[in-house]
Amino acid sequence: MVKTEIKDICTANMNTAFLLTGGNMGNRAANLEKAREIISAECGSIISASSLYETAAWGKTDQPSFLNQALKISTSLTALQLIRRVLKAEKKIGRIRKEKFGPRIIDIDILLFNDEVHNFSLLKVPHPELQNRRFALLPLAEIAPGAIHPLLKKNIEELLNECPDTLPAKKYS
Repeated sequence: MVKTEIKDICTANMNTAFLLTGGNMGNRAANLEKAREIISAECGSIISASSLYETAAWGKTDQPSFLNQALKISTSLTALQLIRRVLKAEKKIGRIRKEKFGPRIIDIDILLFNDEVHNFSLLKVPHPELQNRRFALLPLAEIAPGAIHPLLKKNIEELLNECPDTLPAKKYS
């Protein structure tokens, strides 16, 4: 076998996932960096990462603003295996789930997984609110504007342009 054939065999079972990391407690940038390290070590290779975006809190607005970042990863894990690893990563970083939409040290969501659709109690893919959240669409559009939402059949750039969410989101420096 030639090297390219071996590479093709090795990458044939790889999946592409788009994740959104975010948090609004502690050293937000350091927490996102720790999330990238754990994801890279335990979930798959990070192919690309968006800029960091600072966004107003969504859902429960009386809390500090969030930093968010979209990641494209290549993984041999299934969607369910990935969400289990992501939840363990959150716990390692110190996430304690207290209240829905409340402040958090880290949050890691699977936005898209290949072109798959899943509706498990633990995981819904594509993320059910993706098209309604500017803070998720903006960083995702930076790294994958042409990625297609498998249910809405629109690309991320189109969803961002149509997004009803008006909360401010800007690149963080």
